[in-house]
Amino acid sequence: MIEAFLHGIVLAFGLILPLGVQNVFIFNQGATQPSFYKALPAIVTASLCDSLMIIGAITGLSVIIYSFEWLKTFILFIGILFLIYMAWSLWKTKASTINSSKANHLSAKKQILFAASVSLLNPHAILDIIGVIGTSSLAYESSEKWLFTFSTILVSWLWFFGLALLGRLTRQVKNYEKYVFSLNKLSAVIVLGTAVYLVIRNI
Repeated sequence: MIEAFLHGIVLAFGLILPLGVQNVFIFNQGATQPSFYKALPAIVTASLCDSLMIIGAITGLSVIIYSFEWLKTFILFIGILFLIYMAWSLWKTKASTINSSKANHLSAKKQILFAASVSLLNPHAILDIIGVIGTSSLAYESSEKWLFTFSTILVSWLWFFGLALLGRLTRQVKNYEKYVFSLNKLSAVIVLGTAVYLVIRNI
C-alpha cells in the first residue's frame, strides 16, 4: 500500500516539475491577479483537468476518446485557437498596468478556458499521463491502484496551489512589475511556441 502511494507521488512530481505552458500559466496568474483568491479559477481548473486525465488514463477512458481521429482534431483546433489568444493577451500586457487596480486581469471565465486548454490540449501532458501514469497503474490492483491514483492527484493539486502561491510571493520583490512583465513575455513565447508545435505536429 505504502509502495503504491510513494510511487504515485514520485512519478507525479517527476512529470509535473518541468517548465511548461500549464506551469507558466498558473505561476503567472498567482503573480498578476490582485489577490490569491482571484487566481483560484485557474488553479482549480488545472487541478481538476489533471485529475480527470489521470482517472481517465488509469481507467482506460482517455485512450478510447483519443482513438476517434475527428474528436482529436476538433479538440486540437480549439486548443490552438485558445493558445494563440492567450499568447496575445500575455504579450500585450504593459508593465505599468500590472500593479494597477484598473489592470486587465484575466476574468474567472478566461482563466477557466485558458487553464482547461493548456491542460487538456497539451500533447506532452496527455502522453505523460496516458503513457506513464496509465501504464504504471497496471502494476497495481483494487485498493492499491486507487491509492496510487489518489497520490498522483494529490501531488497535482498541491503543486498548482504552491506554484500560484510562489507567483504571489514575487509581488514582494522590489520592482516586481518589471519581473512579471518579463515573465509575461516569456509566457507568451512559450504558449505561442506550443501552438505552433501542435500545428506542425498535426499537419
